[in-house]
Amino acid sequence: MSSHPKQIAFEQTLLELSHAVDDYLEDRYHDYFVRHPNRPKRGTTASASQDGLFSIGTQFTAGYGSDLGRGYIVVIEIRTLQDVPPIIRREIEEDGIEYLRTQLPVFFPDRKIEVKKDGNLYKLVGDFSLGYASH
Repeated sequence: MSSHPKQIAFEQTLLELSHAVDDYLEDRYHDYFVRHPNRPKRGTTASASQDGLFSIGTQFTAGYGSDLGRGYIVVIEIRTLQDVPPIIRREIEEDGIEYLRTQLPVFFPDRKIEVKKDGNLYKLVGDFSLGYASH
C-alpha cells in the first residue's frame, strides 16, 4: 500500500520538527545524564532520533476513547541507563513541548495544529488534511 505524496510530505515535516525539538533538548540537557552506551554520539547517524541522549518522535493515533480524537502523540524519551527523577523527566518533557509549540507555526505555517494534553500524554491535534483533489 502506497501513501499519498502529501501524506509523505506531511510526515517528513513532522520528522523534521521532531529533530528540531531533539536538537533543542540536546543543546539544553546533554550534560544532565550519560547517554545509553548503545546509542551513538549526537550527530553521528542519519537521524537525530537514533543518536544522542534524546529520541523525539510522533505516533499517529485514531483517538478512540479520547476526547481530543485523532492526532499524533508526541514521544520524548531520555536514552540513559541512569535513574531520571520523575520531576526532572517532567521538566524536560514540558520544556520540549513548549519549544515544539513555538515551532509548529514555523514548520506548518498554513495549518492550525496545536499541542494538547490528552490524559498523561501530549498530542498534536488540528488540521491534518491533505487538501482537495485537483482535476
